[in-house]
Amino acid sequence: MKMKFMGARHSWSLLVVLGLAFHVNAFGQAAATGPSNADLKVMVDTVWVMMTAFLVFWMNAGFGFVESGLCRAKNATNILAKNFVVFALSALAYWVVGFGIMFATGSSFMGTGGFLLGGADNSPATGDAYMGIFSSLNWTGVPLLAKFFFQLVFAGTAATIVSGCVAERIHYKSFLIFTLVLVGFSYPITGHWIWGGGWLASMGMLDFAGSTVVHTVGGAAGLAGILVLGPRLGKYKPGGGMQPIPGHSMALVFLGGLILWLGWFGFNPGSTMAADPAAIAHVAMTTNLACCVAILTSTLTAWMMMGKPDFTMTVNGALAGLVAITAPCNFVSPIGSAAIGAIAGIIVVPAVVIFDKLKIDDPVGALSVHLVNGMWGTIALGLFAFEGTPGGSLSKNGLLYGGGTGLLVTQIIGTVSVAAFTFALSLAAWLIIKAVLGLRVSPEDEARGLDITEMGMEAYAGDPLGE
Repeated sequence: MKMKFMGARHSWSLLVVLGLAFHVNAFGQAAATGPSNADLKVMVDTVWVMMTAFLVFWMNAGFGFVESGLCRAKNATNILAKNFVVFALSALAYWVVGFGIMFATGSSFMGTGGFLLGGADNSPATGDAYMGIFSSLNWTGVPLLAKFFFQLVFAGTAATIVSGCVAERIHYKSFLIFTLVLVGFSYPITGHWIWGGGWLASMGMLDFAGSTVVHTVGGAAGLAGILVLGPRLGKYKPGGGMQPIPGHSMALVFLGGLILWLGWFGFNPGSTMAADPAAIAHVAMTTNLACCVAILTSTLTAWMMMGKPDFTMTVNGALAGLVAITAPCNFVSPIGSAAIGAIAGIIVVPAVVIFDKLKIDDPVGALSVHLVNGMWGTIALGLFAFEGTPGGSLSKNGLLYGGGTGLLVTQIIGTVSVAAFTFALSLAAWLIIKAVLGLRVSPEDEARGLDITEMGMEAYAGDPLGE
């Protein structure tokens, strides 16, 4: 039996050696007639784009943890379910119509083709000699499906932001319907204005990774939803005071915040859509600096304003810094990014307080993080833009570097226009959904919690067979 085993082992060894010899020979032939440098670049760029897109996709977990942790335990399953299902709906809406509206040729207002990804791509990867329907994306040579997936995860992020704004009192079905409207129609239109060759792009507006395209849009849509829904029961007292409603798990907030921080290294560096070492390193540096400085300034600001270093403000400060640097990350120096992050961390704290004083009930601080700092980061680009950054391709500096007010004015016009359009369209959508399906759960259901009344299960159920 031992001799038989030894013979079998030697046979397997021979097969391995023959296999290696075959692969070495095949590799030698490939080396002689192998892929060109251009082909290799497309391969590497595609791997980079897809890997960073996977990181952005994982941010759904981060948003789910942060939002559920900052809300009450009786609504945790509902919030997690929204953050899980929202990406599926976003993928379908963006595939059917959204991507075409955003990136296909058409007018300066919106794309008018490319639905269901129909139409030719004219990227360098395909070698097409004519202009394809997605010409606004011909600056990157990765395959069309890679471009689609990378843009899809950004669209899903915009919808996820809305979830936190309307948490703890909205019908599950109504939120899902709004997601289809936002990702299939509203988000792509304003995205076309900036990234799809639309009228703001023609003016020279810059938004490298989406402070306005993604975050301002999500915040403005969420603001409209908050105003239509109204505040949670008991949040504001009849005499004008405010009742704090603390979140149920700072552990989830901690974990979610770190997941989002990690995911942003896909969000911002991935937006190079090419494996450009200098540009990737620069964007990663500016992204991280802005976040770190914002953590410190938000913590100190909360400490001074509230007497304690509120941890929720620390995490939201980190996210504020990340949101603010998203537009200018490729166009500013490390010093500029630190300044942008410092201001983001400072303004996020009073923004939360001001929204509460206005009785605009935002359970997770999404408006202060995404709307306020999405606009701040976009405007900051007009102040801190610096021609000397790797891969920036800037034709002029920002105001603080001697470039005048031209870029600053364009950035202000751009972010205000996008916020106003998104708010108006979202307000109309929320009101229609309210009239047709209903928007807010009953007071009784809200008091019991949406986990039981909307989802039929609890996030932290007791053992029915035990004590």
